[in-house]
Amino acid sequence: MVKNLTTIIKSSKHEVSICRDTGMVIIGERINPTGRNALQAELKAGKFDMVRKDAVAQLQAGATILDINSGLPRADEPSLLIQMIKEVRDAADDPPICIDTPNVKALEAALSYYCKDGAKPLVNSVTAEAESLRNVLPLIKEYGAAVIGLCSGDSGIPKTAEDRLRSTDVIMEEAAKLGIPAEDIVIDCLVLTLGAKWEAGKIALDAIAMIVEKYGVNITMGASNISFGLPDRENLTSFFMAMAAVAGLSCPICNPMKTQEVISLQAADLVMARDSYGMKWIKGFRTRQST
Repeated sequence: MVKNLTTIIKSSKHEVSICRDTGMVIIGERINPTGRNALQAELKAGKFDMVRKDAVAQLQAGATILDINSGLPRADEPSLLIQMIKEVRDAADDPPICIDTPNVKALEAALSYYCKDGAKPLVNSVTAEAESLRNVLPLIKEYGAAVIGLCSGDSGIPKTAEDRLRSTDVIMEEAAKLGIPAEDIVIDCLVLTLGAKWEAGKIALDAIAMIVEKYGVNITMGASNISFGLPDRENLTSFFMAMAAVAGLSCPICNPMKTQEVISLQAADLVMARDSYGMKWIKGFRTRQST
């Protein structure tokens, strides 16, 4: 197996190193209006109280990178995304961020604003589709960002682990042509819900293992997808994330406010000797006991 790579994400004040050798990095998912009617209403009204509160609460709960998504229907997304980033930086002491948008104009505007002082965000995302590669990767190179590569191509999400590895091959090859280093590519194997496809978990785990073995890149995923439509979602998601840690998961996109999911990641780090003397586990336990 190749060496595990280290991906650096940084703001103007803080830096995060993502590497499976040193333990999980949580990317907080809550600053996203999709499916959150209250947040949508606030953003439409030009208010950002929930954005600011969610930023602070997620960091306090264990996230170290915050995903920021401005996907509000009929909004001026470039302006909205920049304003949301400004609000997060001001409220939460400028944490490292993940810029989450399929809108190329919004992405370029956000990168131009955020990277001008030496910050390096994670971008969510590029796919193996020709148009996505053509539009997104040059911006990643220009602004020196890191990017999440989704294992989907022109034919959609591959049905097998082997085909998801092939989608990764395409992303890695195209990035290399532009001089984007492998450590700046974080792969998302696109786990699907077990409610629709009972083999979905194993396919994702197999894909993670194959990609890590070949490239050593860091691995993310929208962890809660696995349990969508099923009962007892938090437990199912938590167990899956712990299993994914064994396969090579290093920076899940999840809700750190869900305590069980955070516990599962801390336990995985301890069991896999990524938590020296159990200090992070003990700190997490004491924090839970005091709340």
